[in-house]
Amino acid sequence: MSESSRPNLVARIERLVALAQRRSGLLGPPSGDGPSDRPAQGRAQRGRELLEHTRSYLLPRARDLDAPLVVLLLGPTGSGKSTLMNTLAGRPVSRTGVLRPTTMDALVLATGADQAALRATGPLAAVAADRLDWVEQSARPGIALIDAPDIDSVEHRNRELADTLLEVADLCIFVTTATRYADRVPWDVLARVEQRRLPLVVVVNRLPAGSDASAVLTDVRRLLSRSSLTRPEGAADASAEGGTRTSLATPAPPLEVIGVPEGSLDGAGTALAADTVSALLRRLESLAADAGARRVLAEQALAGALSGLAPLVHMVADDLEHQAIDADALRRIAATDHAEELRLMRERLRRGNVLREEVIRQWHSFVGADQITRAFSSGIGRVRGAVAAIFRGSPEAPVVAVQKGATDDLAALVVAHASDAARRTATHWSADPLGSRLVAEDAGLWTASADLAEVTRQALTAWLGAIASDVAVSGADKRGVARGVSLGVNAGAVTVMLTVFAHTGGLTGAEVGIAAGTAFLNQKLLNALFGEAAVLEMIARARDRLDETLEGLMARERARFERLVPSGGELRSLAVELRETIETAARHDGG
Repeated sequence: MSESSRPNLVARIERLVALAQRRSGLLGPPSGDGPSDRPAQGRAQRGRELLEHTRSYLLPRARDLDAPLVVLLLGPTGSGKSTLMNTLAGRPVSRTGVLRPTTMDALVLATGADQAALRATGPLAAVAADRLDWVEQSARPGIALIDAPDIDSVEHRNRELADTLLEVADLCIFVTTATRYADRVPWDVLARVEQRRLPLVVVVNRLPAGSDASAVLTDVRRLLSRSSLTRPEGAADASAEGGTRTSLATPAPPLEVIGVPEGSLDGAGTALAADTVSALLRRLESLAADAGARRVLAEQALAGALSGLAPLVHMVADDLEHQAIDADALRRIAATDHAEELRLMRERLRRGNVLREEVIRQWHSFVGADQITRAFSSGIGRVRGAVAAIFRGSPEAPVVAVQKGATDDLAALVVAHASDAARRTATHWSADPLGSRLVAEDAGLWTASADLAEVTRQALTAWLGAIASDVAVSGADKRGVARGVSLGVNAGAVTVMLTVFAHTGGLTGAEVGIAAGTAFLNQKLLNALFGEAAVLEMIARARDRLDETLEGLMARERARFERLVPSGGELRSLAVELRETIETAARHDGG
């Protein structure tokens, strides 16, 4: 790679890192390991590979080809990884034994200077510090040798760490045995090695004696060839599937397969006899002694990683489009269920029992007093006088009690319908793999928000405050009652509020007799004060504001569900950006 071309490559990789991080932020952590979650697990795995590979490997390596090489020992349980690690280290550094797993965290053999580089901005910076055990003694300069947890560990976090380390390696030493080399899990991992075009050495432990050993190694090479892992040009060519061509044209060496006979241990039983892996030891010593050779291997690994990047990016983009469909479906469910409960709540306000009888009776006894009734039969002047007396805040006026009773009743109505909407949505989401995980993780999604009643009371108090402002403004336009109204706008607001419910049919059932009388007197009082046209306008505004308030409260409840899934539009946009970025890189690098 020419020094002049490196900034462009770094900029393109930085763009991919930003997009991969955006994907992670939108979709969050993956779901569990259950069989029903396998498609989701596959999508999460590919997304994680893209983020870890671009952020933890491609970007640091493109920025510095002379940074320490990461040589990774990878393999299944009981393959002899830790024994090989001790052999390559020249002393016991990794625990061996029959108790599985012997490797819980990653053991990193590196010099002090290399450790600092790897930890700061290098490929291991993103790995949790408590998952890395560092050893300095016997380390080779310029090389970090890592013993990874088992790729088939019973512990999910161990498998995840092994996957992460695979994404940051420059060279993979894959360790298996004569009896386990054909197992499915190792080949799943080797498929990712092939996708990455990662330089690879395969060590086959515990070979049987005689011709059987040759037969095993021949079969191993056959399987590797079938998987395209043995091609010598693998790290430098353009992928047949449309991979990104690069200017890093350093050819990769043929894949090396090393056989280790059964029982080839040293006297202590913690390492292999050195002569069984002498070729591998010579290779590591050569790399440690030659910075130019390390740079060549780094270029091979980077070229291979870049050539294998396009298929992964396109798969992640495809996944995003499928996830957009799923996210849209879940959001539609939440929107539909909450809209239906909002409709039912509005219908209840029009024709159902909303306010308790005691609330209506309190106001009825106030506005239905004999002097008010007599005032209506004595002419408009006396009506205004009586009304002004009422709106000065008579001690008998139950403004506070009626207002509290009405807001409590309405809050209970909102909470009931919001809870029904939550149950509807949670039930419907439970039929979807992603939705079922989300509602299982938060039991609060099965009912209304804990603070909804209080939030509703505050919203209704604000609604009444807006009505009071209308009353004050309308009263100020009527000189004869302006002073009286200014002293009793809260009573006026309650009058309008109850009239709104009467106009929307919200006062029915057992209260219909009382409500009808109260509604009649409310209407007469308001008309006498403000005129019929002004009253109708106030009531219409109050009704519209109430409708907006209820809609806003239900939208707040719906948002609890919508926050859990990204919008389909965001996911589709991200898919488009990923494809455009990798295609632009392919055109640029292809010349």
